[in-house]
Amino acid sequence: MTDNTRRHERIALIGALLGLVALYAAWFHDDRHRVAALVVFALPPLLLALGALARRRTAPFWAGVFALAWFSHGVMSAWTHPETRAFALIEVVLALVTVFAANASGLRGRFAKRR
Repeated sequence: MTDNTRRHERIALIGALLGLVALYAAWFHDDRHRVAALVVFALPPLLLALGALARRRTAPFWAGVFALAWFSHGVMSAWTHPETRAFALIEVVLALVTVFAANASGLRGRFAKRR
């Protein structure tokens, strides 16, 4: 695997995480518990994006773990709250991008043709 491929995966991961931060900031902008919502929802992807920027080895793993919760939250919100369905579906897409970007090298290694 080339360094360029790893770089693209890291950029995709950081982009998806920062996209989640922006999404949550917009989603909970008018919430009366905005600060609590941002601490619970926006702070984890922000910290993980900073960890990925700093090339922390554990950041992609934890991003993948958290993305499973974000995916579940998005599906649940899309199903039960039609008024926020657009936000929820964007959350689902960004969570899936996070999962695949965090695990791309492992997936490539697992399904690569053997020499």
